[in-house]
Amino acid sequence: MPITISVKTHTRIDMVDITSSVQNEISKAGVTDGICVVYVPHTTAGMTINEGADPAVCQDMIKKFTDLVPPDAGYRHMEGNSDSHIKTSMIGSSVTVIVEGGRLVLGTWQKIFFCEFDGPRSRKVYVTV
Repeated sequence: MPITISVKTHTRIDMVDITSSVQNEISKAGVTDGICVVYVPHTTAGMTINEGADPAVCQDMIKKFTDLVPPDAGYRHMEGNSDSHIKTSMIGSSVTVIVEGGRLVLGTWQKIFFCEFDGPRSRKVYVTV
């Protein structure tokens, strides 16, 4: 059974570092070694692993996503969030991380980010190991 993490976003496009929340759930579950999958069950939000030391990286990514897929480009989808669906497809809905010795195996600067493309909202992220 997957573990659910709740994420609240504050802007239409947002990147939220959920690394510590994922690590906490792994620690609570007592998992020492394995594979951790972090999955978003939403069509306008995704997951990525990227640098978490410098907030400018997320700002640059958000700007580039907006440049590449602007919100007002004459899409047909009647809900007005086609750009969000496209951005989600570009980034993907899950990440996989090795767990060793009860810890996520991430590079020095790597963090796990929940990527919101149609917020602000309250969202769910599923974690399984």
